[in-house]
Amino acid sequence: MIFSQDRYQLRKLFIDSWYKFQNKQPLTAIEEQIARIIELHPEYHKEISIDNIDKDYSPEMGQINPFLHISLHLAIIEQVQTNRPFGITDVYKQLLEKHNHDEHKIHHIMIDYLAEEMWRSQKYNIMPDEKDYLRKLQELLLK
Repeated sequence: MIFSQDRYQLRKLFIDSWYKFQNKQPLTAIEEQIARIIELHPEYHKEISIDNIDKDYSPEMGQINPFLHISLHLAIIEQVQTNRPFGITDVYKQLLEKHNHDEHKIHHIMIDYLAEEMWRSQKYNIMPDEKDYLRKLQELLLK
């Protein structure tokens, strides 16, 4: 996976991946994964450019950060692949069954809960609560 706290580097990776994908250039596995996520979000295609590499997005002003959104997709993929938190892979598979195997829809459902847990963690300066996050996802199976 991608291990960096450098916003510029991460955004550059996303921009380069999208550029290479559009121009049919060879991609690494992670670049292809990134490009496929971007491809599913036509509303972000123009945003994923070098012009926006330093842009700040303000949720208070109704702006969605496409780079963060893509990162959250990648986080969900990694969680499912590594089964961390333990049990998330089973929850993911059950959610797929429940929602006609629409992976993109399931990612978006899970992203809402992941983003909420990340926000709470940052706001209170605490570690994310993986058990609570997983419990909330499991509750989706009962709805």
